[in-house]
Amino acid sequence: ALWLRDVPFHVPTFGDAGQIHDPFVYLGFLAGMTRDIALGVASVILPLRHPAHVAKAAASADQLSGGRLLLGVASGDRPEEYPALGMTFADRGARIRESLAYIRAMAADYPSHSGQHGTLTGAMDLLPNPAGRRLPILITGGAQQSPDWLAAHGDGWMTYPRDVAAQARVVQDYRARSARVGAPLRPVMQSLYVDLVADRHASAEPIHLGFRSGAVFLKSYLAALRDHGVNHVALNLRFNHADIEDTMKRLADELLG
Repeated sequence: ALWLRDVPFHVPTFGDAGQIHDPFVYLGFLAGMTRDIALGVASVILPLRHPAHVAKAAASADQLSGGRLLLGVASGDRPEEYPALGMTFADRGARIRESLAYIRAMAADYPSHSGQHGTLTGAMDLLPNPAGRRLPILITGGAQQSPDWLAAHGDGWMTYPRDVAAQARVVQDYRARSARVGAPLRPVMQSLYVDLVADRHASAEPIHLGFRSGAVFLKSYLAALRDHGVNHVALNLRFNHADIEDTMKRLADELLG
């Protein structure tokens, strides 16, 4: 999968401009440039967008890519963005719940739904439909919700890196909560910042939300995560010191080969 980010504004005090391009414009471009790789957004800041626009854009990207879209949604973590769009930061948790309900309602033919974002009367339909009729939606982090809510909603969960033992406990808890509400087994994904060094056997040193290491340690870490129920790891090379093209080839050869 290739993951994009949704960062409406550059907030210098946050220290990270994120991804420059609008994710849905970028998804359209990438849909025409690629063939097989899944295209994901990690994640759309759902409280800052009207859910009808998100559903329309996501369904369009899904159709244009042949059903390759993975839609991550998040509550957002940059307070400065909210007043710029006439919204408040404190109630973003309620708005993400309402937005998700709206998007789910739009999956029906000629949907009916009423809430803070407006009223769907059953007289209109959303076109295009997602390739699989239902958008695969993954919720990111805590999203200002309870653990039980996270386990009961979404088609999967994105979380942040932890040491293997801690991540195993988190995944086990998520799956146990999902089972208690009768939900099917859902995938768990995590992000990971990586600085891959030339020495294949170099041990790990911590960096922001990840580590610097050789390929041997990275491969063993990923294998341990897999064994403890993590289904996907999104590697972020923002802090990587080596040439990116060379690093991508090494990842392909030494981890995936």
